[in-house]
Amino acid sequence: MEWQNTPQSTNIDDRRGETGGGLPLGGGGLGLGTIVVLALIGYFTGIDPRVLIGGAEVVENVRHPQTVQAPANYAGAPTTGRDDPMKTFVAHVLGETEAVWAEVLPAQTGVRYVDATLVLYDGATQSGCGGARAQMGPFYCPLDKKVYLDLSFFRDMQTKYGGGGDFAYAYVIAHEVGHHVQDLLGILDKVQAAEQGVSQTRRNALSVRVELMADCLAGVWAANANQKWKLLDAGDVEKAVATAQAIGDDRLETAAQGYAVPDSFTHGSSAMRVKWLTTGLNSGRVDACDTFRQ
Repeated sequence: MEWQNTPQSTNIDDRRGETGGGLPLGGGGLGLGTIVVLALIGYFTGIDPRVLIGGAEVVENVRHPQTVQAPANYAGAPTTGRDDPMKTFVAHVLGETEAVWAEVLPAQTGVRYVDATLVLYDGATQSGCGGARAQMGPFYCPLDKKVYLDLSFFRDMQTKYGGGGDFAYAYVIAHEVGHHVQDLLGILDKVQAAEQGVSQTRRNALSVRVELMADCLAGVWAANANQKWKLLDAGDVEKAVATAQAIGDDRLETAAQGYAVPDSFTHGSSAMRVKWLTTGLNSGRVDACDTFRQ
C-alpha cells in the first residue's frame, strides 16, 4: 500500500502511556447498553446491538501489552515518540478517509462530512460510551464521535486471525470510520430504534447489517482513495479479503466449537463480509452499500 504521500490527519488523540484512564481492572463497560458476550464465539465476539450500533467489537481474549507489528513498509520497532511509525501510518490512513469522505459523502448523499477523532490507547481508557478496553477491539463511539484503537489489535490480526499487512490494517480503520459515516447519515439512530422490543435473533440480524455496511463503506473509501493516490499494490486487496474472511462469524464459531450458529452472528459470515467489502471496492459508491435492503 503506497500511503506515504497521502495527507496526514491531525485528529489523533494519543493516550498511549497513560495509566488506563483511571479504569479499574474489572467492571466498567459501555454506557450504550449491557455488553453481552456471546459464549459461542470463542476468539472474536459481538456485543448487544444496543452497544454494537456504536461499532464496538469485542475480542474475548485479554491481550497483554507487547510491541506492535509495524506496517510492512517499515523496519525497526515502533515507538510512542515523535518518530513512531505506527502513529504516522494511522495518521495517513485517517487523513485519507477524511479527504475521501469530505468529497464523496456530500457528492453522493448531500450530507456534509465532519471529521472523527481517532484515539490511540494502551489497554484501557475512557470513552464517551464508557470504559474502553483492549479486549473490545477497535470501536466507534457515536456519543463522542471518536474511533478507539489499541494497536495491539493489529498484532492479533496476524497471530490469531491470519491477517495483517498495511492495507488490512487500513481496512480496519476505514471500517470504524464507516460507522462514523453511518452515524452522520442517521443510520445508527434508525437501527437503534428498530431493535427496541424485538428478539435477540432480530437484534443480531440488525447488527450484522450494520457491520456489513461498514465493511462496504471501507471498500468505498479504498476505491476512491486508490483513484486519488494510487494506493493499492499487487496483493493488497487479497490481504484485506483474507482478513475479512478470517473474522467472519462462521469461521470464528467453527474454530471455537466446531460448528456455527447463524442466528448468533453479529458481524456476518466470511462470505458476507468479503461480498460487501468487494461491493464497495468495485462500486466506489455509498448507495451500493444498502445492506438493509439486500
